[in-house]
Amino acid sequence: MRHPAITFTLLILILSSCRLGGKSSDYPALLPMPEEVVWQDGGVVPLTKGHTIVLPSSDERNRVLVEGLNADLSKAGLPTLELTPEYTYGSVVCTIDKKELTTPGAYTLSVKRGGIRITAADEDGIGYAIQTLRQLILPTGIPTVEIKDKPRLEYRGLMLDESRHFFGVEEVKKLLNEMQRYKLNRLHWHLTDAGGWRLEIKSRPRLTERTAYRTESDWVKWWIEGDRRYAKEGTPGAYGGYYTQEQAREIVAYAATRGITVIPEIEMPGHSEEVLHAYPMLSCSGRARRGESDFCIGNPMSYQFLRDVLSEVYDIFPSAFIHLGGDEAGKQAWKSCPKCREVMRRAKIKDVDELQSYFIHRMGEMIEQDGRHFIGWDEILEGSLAPGAIVMSWRGMEGGLRAVRSGHQVIMTPSPQCYLDYYQEDPLSVDYESNEGYCDLAQTYALDPVPEELTPEEGALVLGVQGNMWTEYVKTNDALEYKIFPRLLAIAEIGWTPQQKRSWEDFRIRVNRHIPLLHQRDIQSYDLTNGLRSETEVDQNAGLTRVRWTTELDPCEMRYRVDGKVPELSDPQIREDETIEVRDSADIIVRQFRNGEPVGDPVTLRVDHHRAIGKPILWETPVEGKYDGGGFETVLTDGYRGSVSFGDGRWYGNIVTPSNIGILDMGEETLISKVSTRCMHNTIPGIYAPEWVELSVSNDGEEWTVVGRIESTLDPADRKLHFETFTFYPRTTCRYLRIRYEEAQRGQFLFADELVVW
Repeated sequence: MRHPAITFTLLILILSSCRLGGKSSDYPALLPMPEEVVWQDGGVVPLTKGHTIVLPSSDERNRVLVEGLNADLSKAGLPTLELTPEYTYGSVVCTIDKKELTTPGAYTLSVKRGGIRITAADEDGIGYAIQTLRQLILPTGIPTVEIKDKPRLEYRGLMLDESRHFFGVEEVKKLLNEMQRYKLNRLHWHLTDAGGWRLEIKSRPRLTERTAYRTESDWVKWWIEGDRRYAKEGTPGAYGGYYTQEQAREIVAYAATRGITVIPEIEMPGHSEEVLHAYPMLSCSGRARRGESDFCIGNPMSYQFLRDVLSEVYDIFPSAFIHLGGDEAGKQAWKSCPKCREVMRRAKIKDVDELQSYFIHRMGEMIEQDGRHFIGWDEILEGSLAPGAIVMSWRGMEGGLRAVRSGHQVIMTPSPQCYLDYYQEDPLSVDYESNEGYCDLAQTYALDPVPEELTPEEGALVLGVQGNMWTEYVKTNDALEYKIFPRLLAIAEIGWTPQQKRSWEDFRIRVNRHIPLLHQRDIQSYDLTNGLRSETEVDQNAGLTRVRWTTELDPCEMRYRVDGKVPELSDPQIREDETIEVRDSADIIVRQFRNGEPVGDPVTLRVDHHRAIGKPILWETPVEGKYDGGGFETVLTDGYRGSVSFGDGRWYGNIVTPSNIGILDMGEETLISKVSTRCMHNTIPGIYAPEWVELSVSNDGEEWTVVGRIESTLDPADRKLHFETFTFYPRTTCRYLRIRYEEAQRGQFLFADELVVW
């Protein structure tokens, strides 16, 4: 209270204001969008030298907040703020009022000519308010605004897999900085898996001495094609690394000063090949064998090992939660293991699913007795759910829905929407590998982690949402960032902003304004330049196909042609509320333009409104596997082309038998001049192009004439995504067509697209 005159003089310096325009693009792009934003008179509060910021304390967390805010002010060419002890007057004054604001993390932010005032429910709320203030900074000052805000969900996280690839202290800190900026508050750290054990455990030194390094960095060469051998620490040329306990504590402290809790994951009972290599006595066989990945549940040494590991994990990580994995256990060794079978006999367990549940219960009780809580992937629902378990639902939303309906908290992290390792752009336009699937920014943003079908009581059990960054195919730090961003910004808004306040169109505009800022901060974010997407509607009655195009870019113009040529700026523009109609066949090519220049790659969509649409196909081959394509009788003749994503429901997907044979009934004898089918080749999820495709015709369905057989030109060992079209010219009259796909890679998947008939 000794500085009122000086502070008042500083506040007078804020009286004048510059004007902002009336368009939303004139205002800062806030992300995640606050619950309530009211822009005031269009004024901008300028900052001048000598301004101060008042916080409840000057501890390390608040010092970091001011440091980040000042860095952004300085970058904008504005004076920085001096952190001062708490008193009434100040240029930026932050206070805590638990009576006015009762939701954890809630805050109000008022920017007026008289100064900037932040009121928060707690320290977290002050941190979130300052992140919003950082986003409000303009070169001329801070725009006048009134903001009321609070988090939608308590848990807003990123999972980082460092077992498959190791990234190091500085990269983790870099990610934590971005998490803080976008109000994410949980780092789920996947530290142990077959790819390598990444945390020093002093009581079990062989974990890092023998399995933190391996003979090969490339995951496919090491895990799928290779020998899966580990290398001892210090081996020349070995790949890997691990965090010492001191380094892990450094990261935990760094995160805490940014309002982020680090949750360690120690995988059990499966995904533990590296543990069994270092300590083979913990396996059912007693040996380190390729393919054996599960702890022996009947061996008391398994529990003692995990007790020793967890006791050191507790000491490093103060998090209330410990993630114990629980996913994808092989379970095969348990069936014949005498020790496991004895446990099953004594506990009256009928199968290995219940045996896993027994193990999870036992480990959960141990963790709860130690004063912590545990999280597990949704496989922990198998058997029966352990009391107090928090379910992380990754196999879609179903596990999460089951969990909340049984009274358990859940963190929604469904595939594909939350899987940041999937392709987020057209795989044909990139030169890197990715893990199996495809999920662009729009698909991620469309996720609602609290579905409307839940009751209010069930919805309250949805603890949060998380993006998962698995790293089998992510070899560098740049590649890691390219995969995570900007989809992590969508996860941030999903977890923060009320569902009714979210809008894809608004988010698209704002996220495009944040990508250059990410680049300025040396984050290698994908820039959305290959964000063209198409949606088709087949109208059988009208005899045409309608196509609507969208783009993730903003600003952007879309130009198109239907004659197979690449569009120029002079070609017709198509807006997002318009459609292109095709009555027979066309190659629609669309290209994006910004400021008169082409952006990204042109995209070609083949559209065929052909004669077999709606005709049934009967399969002689038994249908197996999980990819039903939305209905095997019509998926090849519904008029819809399969996309780059094998999981889009528009592909005929089947586990390969000697031949996959389908018979198409045209309903009557028909003159057939041309038939084509397209197949996918994508070896990472086990999809292989057929060795050859054969077409036969018949009038009675009994006697068949072979039209031709076309062999694939693709190399089965090629790991890149390819699409291959097989085209036949029957030039004959028939009623039935028989298509036969012969697959060389037995036990893998065949994926076939629309069977186009003219």
